[in-house]
Formats: sequence, structure tokens, C-alpha cells
Amino acid sequence: MSDQTAPRQTFIQRLVAVRMRDLIWLFFLCVVAGLVLALFNIDPAELWVDFFGTLARAWDRFFIIISDSVVWSLRYFLLGAVLVVPLWIVWRLITAAGRRS
Repeated sequence: MSDQTAPRQTFIQRLVAVRMRDLIWLFFLCVVAGLVLALFNIDPAELWVDFFGTLARAWDRFFIIISDSVVWSLRYFLLGAVLVVPLWIVWRLITAAGRRS
């Protein structure tokens, strides 16, 4: 029996051996990163010129988005509570009156 093993690849060969799966994964990650950066209004050119200033503005934008989301959800919570809580109280009164131990 002859032992025929594939020759070992060098570091450079392994480094430049790019599969289609790797390229698709890289494309997907670039799109996701682009969407996240666009969410915080980050301009790629500005990121290259003023990295830390851009990060500081993105951090501020993050807190603005979070606070706006909390205000938005609190407003709709209160709007729904105006209807739901009185109906829930009436329902509890009706069911409590119907239960006679």
C-alpha cells in the first residue's frame, strides 16, 4: 500500500485560498455592518477622517434612539391603558360578584 497524502499547503496558500462561501459570508457581514452604521447616521468618509468623533456622535444618536423608543412605547401604553384598565376593573367586579363561596 502506498501512502499518498496531499502535500501540506503553505501559510500563503491557505491565506489566499478563498472559497465562495467565505465571500458570501463577507458580503452578508458588510451589509449588516452598513445597516447598523446607517442607523446611527455614520458617514464612511467621516469615519475615516474623525473616528473617535464619529463614535461619540453615534453613541449620542444611540441614546436618542433609545429615549425616543421609550417615549413612543410609553405613549401607546398609556393610550391603551385608558381603555384596557377600566374594562379590566369592570371584568374583575363582574367575576367577583358572580363567585359566591
